[in-house]
Amino acid sequence: AAVPAGQGGMAAVLGLNDEQIVGVCEAASQAGIVEPANFNAPGQIVIAGEQAGIEKAIELAKEAGAKRALPLAVSGPFHSSLMKAAADTFAADLEGIQWRAPKFPVYHNVGNAPATLEEIPQRLLQQLYSPVNWTGAVPAVRHHAELAVEFGPGKVIAGLNKRIDKSLPVAGTGDLAGLEASMAKIQGAQ
Repeated sequence: AAVPAGQGGMAAVLGLNDEQIVGVCEAASQAGIVEPANFNAPGQIVIAGEQAGIEKAIELAKEAGAKRALPLAVSGPFHSSLMKAAADTFAADLEGIQWRAPKFPVYHNVGNAPATLEEIPQRLLQQLYSPVNWTGAVPAVRHHAELAVEFGPGKVIAGLNKRIDKSLPVAGTGDLAGLEASMAKIQGAQ
């Protein structure tokens, strides 16, 4: 494991802007590593790091006026520098892969621009230990997409996208009927 069980985690913070979160994390880092991990939507950011840093950041976020700041039930400090060891291990697994040029633009949670063939392996590694910039990704993807498809149950992405760019519709695929409806929308758009 990149981080021993119980020593790293994540927390959601609602109601602070990006700059405030960066400041909170910097101040809380005296207690333990803590960093922004997911810029999900304006005012909705997830932080990740060592437990002591997370706890201090929650306290400081509330003092700074956060509407909510609460730990998440996750097994690790994903999308933080604490995942670098996992990325190093994963790099060995990527070495034997023969990559092919994508047939459509491929975005990762780093870069906010389509990855070139040469960039894809490095971006796969970087996204393990770098923040997810969903707030920046949606407008970037919007240049290439008229419809977003959310795979899996729930409507988390649809909800986030509405807060970022209401002009990009999101089709849900929580079950087979949803997948078929999404495929029909895609085929109708072509």
